[in-house]
Amino acid sequence: MNFNWILGDNDDKSFHKLCIDIEYELRPKIVKFLIANNECIEGCTDFSCFHFDVDFQSRSISVSQLTPAKYRNAIKARLEREITF
Repeated sequence: MNFNWILGDNDDKSFHKLCIDIEYELRPKIVKFLIANNECIEGCTDFSCFHFDVDFQSRSISVSQLTPAKYRNAIKARLEREITF
């Protein structure tokens, strides 16, 4: 599982610490979500093919275009509705 942080103009060290804290908060939520939707993850059970865009300014998370289309299309709407930070 990979996170792409969209930070806008913020790029200081304290902000990066906050991103790390948020990532540790998001990872368990996303793993639980993926396991609960296990029909969507067949073939990628180690979650390595999932990429997420985390937009700090809009406080939103979305499935990245880097995620293979079959997985992205299967979880996109539900993930964006259910996972927040």
